[in-house]
Amino acid sequence: MKLCDIDVSGYDTLLLDRDGVINRLRPNDYVKCWGEFEFLPDVFGMIATWSKKVKHIFIVTNQRGVGKGLMTESDLLDIHKRMCHEIEKCGGHIDRIYYCTSLTETDKRRKPGIGMFEDILRDYPDVEPSGCLMIGDSDSDMKFAENCGIKGIKV
Repeated sequence: MKLCDIDVSGYDTLLLDRDGVINRLRPNDYVKCWGEFEFLPDVFGMIATWSKKVKHIFIVTNQRGVGKGLMTESDLLDIHKRMCHEIEKCGGHIDRIYYCTSLTETDKRRKPGIGMFEDILRDYPDVEPSGCLMIGDSDSDMKFAENCGIKGIKV
């Protein structure tokens, strides 16, 4: 499914994966700096449209490149700051970005574990799981949605 085909009616909270949904994947590599970050077509328009229809938009993303030492957490935060600035310039908003830098699959914060979703529910008590929609590009994202008890759509 394409981003432009997703109907967010009936949802008040969107959870978006980053790599492959907002920006272009780098095969066998990681986005390690802003110069390597490339927005996907239609992302600005879709996030701007969704921002008018839903209360919250969160990004939930595994960022193993930090854990592998290929980039620093400061590099990651710089990328996220610039990404959000560009999205805001186009009329969209991101409430918060949740990320996991762990290398181990047993870390419950690493998708498909539910730790980042639990963080959202703790930080935003008004978020109801029944009103959440996860948009991702991988089977892991869909398993994350299933594990959280929310709907998932794969793009």
